[in-house]
Amino acid sequence: MPEKEGIFVTLVNENIIKKQGYNLHVVKTDKYKTNTIVWRMKAPLESETVTKRALLPYVLQSNSEKYPTSTHLRSYLDDLYGASFYVDVAKKGDFHIMSFSLEVANEKFLKAGEPLLEKALQFMHEILQKPNVNNGALDKDTVQDEKRSLKQRIQSIYDDKMRFASARLLEEMYKGDPYALQANGEIEAVDEMNETDLYKYYEQAFSEDEMDLYIVGDVEAGQVEKIADRLFQFNSRTPRSPQTVRQTTPSAEPKEVVEKQEINQGKLHIGYRTHITFGDDDYFALQMFNGIFGGFSHSKLFMNVREKESLAYYAASRLESHKGFLMVLSGIDSKNYNKAVKIINEQLQAMKNGEISEKELEQTKAVIRNQVLETLDTARGVIEMLYHNVMAKTDVTVDNWLEAAERMTIEEITAAANKVEMDTVYFLSGMEGE
Repeated sequence: MPEKEGIFVTLVNENIIKKQGYNLHVVKTDKYKTNTIVWRMKAPLESETVTKRALLPYVLQSNSEKYPTSTHLRSYLDDLYGASFYVDVAKKGDFHIMSFSLEVANEKFLKAGEPLLEKALQFMHEILQKPNVNNGALDKDTVQDEKRSLKQRIQSIYDDKMRFASARLLEEMYKGDPYALQANGEIEAVDEMNETDLYKYYEQAFSEDEMDLYIVGDVEAGQVEKIADRLFQFNSRTPRSPQTVRQTTPSAEPKEVVEKQEINQGKLHIGYRTHITFGDDDYFALQMFNGIFGGFSHSKLFMNVREKESLAYYAASRLESHKGFLMVLSGIDSKNYNKAVKIINEQLQAMKNGEISEKELEQTKAVIRNQVLETLDTARGVIEMLYHNVMAKTDVTVDNWLEAAERMTIEEITAAANKVEMDTVYFLSGMEGE
């Protein structure tokens, strides 16, 4: 492998220290001028908790016991040399993840010699463990404000027809499986929540979730560990696993769902089961398959469905690494529906037949390699890559990604392609002809 890659071996030097109730991950690197602190909490995706989890981080980030208003809190972040703090919820495989992220200047670059890292971790501790609570309830006004914002986030999916079609495809393909749920939860459940229930759930999450603290920057693991030991105390726990939902065997014919709305451009989204997930031996072959099939701008879907046949405004494929789910997304005129489905099917069949050129192989290797290296350009990207291992309980290094892409053969990609099965075709059509 080229010399340059050696840099990344030492760059992503992850030190994992097991603590009571959480794992501490320290990645020492002098690549960034800031230190990035990310706290992640993972629990099975469930309809009873998904909306509470979608709301909780936003309530916690608004204020705390020490900073009782949003103004107090934001002004303290300004005092930390303009530290940035934000939260997020995401769905990965059968899990729901809450993230709290704080980016702060590295004190080594400041004249004042302030203990910024310690202050940042102290702040994170305040947010996570000392919320703004009165009589066993979170602050009522904050909860009401954040409920309104959550409704808007859920509603925005209905207004963005591409996201709406993806959500509907998942609902149809994974009926009865928690994976059909949206990361932002369910709009009907928002009104039912109150500040007392949410505080009870807060206590439950912090005593049951699988929790990981990442610190990426020019820091010493020993120093970080000392500060973390002083601040973060939790009970030990055995994280819960998702309730396994019996995989329904796909019927001989894929399910077809057609719905109509007042839209100019039809959305054709197709769901496939790949039977491969992160950590499997053929996972990297599946990544390469996705790149050649529809993941990149030189892919078969882009070249044949969009460029050659001019059938689609966009045509691409996306992979969900922890569910083994692949989705093809395309925007088409409703009259082209049958032709588009046929040509998409032909591209998959070509992959299964091993009709992959050396040029497609080399281009895809180069793009995947660049993607990995670009991801490592940000501390958040590094954490995203490392967190795959927490999700899949594996130990895949960045070198593994680069080496696997480099040595991949057309035969291995073809073998992965032959595991991919079309499951559900969802088409959101315009009202033409109505």
